[in-house]
Amino acid sequence: MISKFIRERYSWIILFILLQLLNIFIVFIDPEIPLKPLLYLVFLSTILFMGFVIIRYHKETRFYKGLEERNNDLDLSTLPSVGSPFEQIVEDSILSQAEFLKQVASQSLMALEEEKDDLLSWIHEVKTPLTAMHLMIERLDNDTMKTQLTYEWLRIHHLLDQQLHQRRIPFIENDLFMERIDLEDIIFNEIKTLQSWCIQKGVGFDIQLDSPEVLSDRKWLAFIIRQLLTNAVKYSESSDIIINSYPQADQVILEVKDHGRGIDPKDISRIFDKGFTSTTMRQDNAATGMGLYLAKKAAQSLLIQISVESALGVGSTFTLTFPKRNEFLNITSM
Repeated sequence: MISKFIRERYSWIILFILLQLLNIFIVFIDPEIPLKPLLYLVFLSTILFMGFVIIRYHKETRFYKGLEERNNDLDLSTLPSVGSPFEQIVEDSILSQAEFLKQVASQSLMALEEEKDDLLSWIHEVKTPLTAMHLMIERLDNDTMKTQLTYEWLRIHHLLDQQLHQRRIPFIENDLFMERIDLEDIIFNEIKTLQSWCIQKGVGFDIQLDSPEVLSDRKWLAFIIRQLLTNAVKYSESSDIIINSYPQADQVILEVKDHGRGIDPKDISRIFDKGFTSTTMRQDNAATGMGLYLAKKAAQSLLIQISVESALGVGSTFTLTFPKRNEFLNITSM
């Protein structure tokens, strides 16, 4: 701040020095002017000038130090008090810009809320004809056509489901209802939805639930399991998906294991990132990179730890570690 102050007052300091040099120069060209009194005057004026600069430094930089130290946000209560007309101009400018930014942010937020509400309304409206389409597909006699249409219907259904939950994720804490949940009920419901796709790909399920109950939110837990099962089926061919649950250190562990293509080691740390798709299957245009990201976000709100182990050509195991019973209070108090 000192260097900035000196640079700001550089011209004034140079002017003072030049004036003192001018006085000394006049003494040398005019012998009638006594040298010692003038040098004494130059010395005193220099001391006074230095004291003046120090005093002005503390007074003039107080406001700007306050500006540097405050957070760069729209909280105007942290603005330092002004002490000069120019500081008042700076404060007025900051206040007017902050007010403008607040108005822009408010308008943008309202526009986003309207867009979100419109999209949610559209998703719910689309679900009605989608349900009717599924009923019509079920009545088809051509098994090959029925299987193909059911697969495409399932893709649309899951994409809409992801969009719906993506819009709700920011407000998930307001949507939680914790209860005892039968894992078998949720898992079998999700498998039933994927049934035609599994038949088409020759995928079966081996289910062993030694811990059949957990404390969680039914809707969001179903969404997480849906993403894991969809991923497992998508990357499996003519093999069984193994689903196990068991107790471990007062916690319930749920594993979803497939024997699919597996995940490249360099991708493991990124599969839960928003929008990330496999680096080994760049031609897979159907992948959105949102399923596992949303599953991770939902799991965090439910205090569920989600992890993965995988090897290329061997398969992947996704593990859900549910919170301990005494952590249930932490979830319900969010």
